[in-house]
Amino acid sequence: MIFSAQDEFSNKQAVTASAASTNYIDLLAIGTPYGAAAALNRDLGKGRLIPVFIGVTTAFATLTSLKVAVQTDDNTSFSSPTTVLETEAIPVASLIAGYQFNIQNIPLATTERYVRLYYTVAGSNATAGNIQAGVTMGNQQAPI
Repeated sequence: MIFSAQDEFSNKQAVTASAASTNYIDLLAIGTPYGAAAALNRDLGKGRLIPVFIGVTTAFATLTSLKVAVQTDDNTSFSSPTTVLETEAIPVASLIAGYQFNIQNIPLATTERYVRLYYTVAGSNATAGNIQAGVTMGNQQAPI
């Protein structure tokens, strides 16, 4: 599996408390076709499937569980993010190196310009745990 730095949300990011991914993806402004009165509409989830890989690279410790959400917004500060998809809470016992979260594709209704992941820690803050995440050409099935 190949990651592009431009399409990467987290590069072995330590997740010790609830936090946004280190990086976000800029989908760029929507253009207006020649002669049209309005800009095109965007829906990233329509058409071809866009795989997202989210995997644990270092086992988590001390938290109760972790959820991962795909969020969008119209600005880079994510002042009013929209959550378009969220995983169920994954218990710490499952969050070992090689675990992969079940987000297969960017969902329908992903319409805003910027996309990021948000990691929600339940229970105590983690003392260990890293995530590798990004858009890929296809997700591997073997552990990372």
